[in-house]
Amino acid sequence: MVRHPPTTAVVVIGRNEGERLVRCLQSLQRTGCPVIYVDSSSTDGSVETASAMGARIIRLDLERPFTAARARAEGVAELVAHSPPLENVMFIDGDCELEEGFLDSAERFLLENSEWGAVCGRRRERFPEASVYNRIIDREWDTPIGEAEACGGDALFRFVAYHDAGGFNPEMIAGEEPELCARLRSRGWKVMRLDVPMTVHDAAMYRFSQWWRRAIRSGMGYAQAWNKTRSQREGRLYVRELARAIAWAGVLPSIAIILAVASTPWLLLMWPALVLLQYLRLVRRDGAFSGFLSIAGKYAELVGILRYMLRSQQQSQQTPVTYK
Repeated sequence: MVRHPPTTAVVVIGRNEGERLVRCLQSLQRTGCPVIYVDSSSTDGSVETASAMGARIIRLDLERPFTAARARAEGVAELVAHSPPLENVMFIDGDCELEEGFLDSAERFLLENSEWGAVCGRRRERFPEASVYNRIIDREWDTPIGEAEACGGDALFRFVAYHDAGGFNPEMIAGEEPELCARLRSRGWKVMRLDVPMTVHDAAMYRFSQWWRRAIRSGMGYAQAWNKTRSQREGRLYVRELARAIAWAGVLPSIAIILAVASTPWLLLMWPALVLLQYLRLVRRDGAFSGFLSIAGKYAELVGILRYMLRSQQQSQQTPVTYK
């Protein structure tokens, strides 16, 4: 691989990633790029490991809630303060391994296309067959090729575009990448999804409780990102996702209960009947257990939406939900 001059730097974020972090940093060593590792209070020796592997270390202040957005933002702030001028910054999660060749392709694309502010590729799961959860997550990563509304946590940003958009919002619980990309696009920049392998991710999700917590976090992220972008004429985020969760997990059972109380208890069966019909439709498309997770996920997302709304009403700090 061609070694890169220090005009591109990498910000890695992580917490207790163990061997996943080792693989991540080893893949980055091949690029020759300077690396900053932002640690969220790891207890497994991640800081010492990353330092020994040549990364510059930032430890997040324990007085403020940890979020991925905050970690990435503080990593960039460190680059601005102590690095020479940069053209690009690559973000990668500590549970991901960079695919060989992606950085070359992504840098070349930005060099040849000045109107694009960020570029990503194909993220895939390391063990998609290890659990149905991993398999579903792997499908989530397989987004369409070409111009995109947003990228994920792994992406290469043009430095001037990142700053023009204001960078990551440290307060975002989840959905921080689409929220940043919405601001990026409002400033005239575009986002590209290349048909190139980018990173190998290790979700390590094997229990329903992990899936449930991840769905709660998604619901909180949907509500927060929508709230941040609701005043925009175009580009409001997660309208469809919010509507589905509220309709299926909130409105439908509420209507069934109201009708049952006002008329006959038999109308209460309307709710499970419609849910069953939706489940059977999903089973034909995705399989039995995946269909169940799609239904259950809406209830977890509603929990997250309500949690975000309640804490916003109380003006209390929004704390992220983790599943690992």
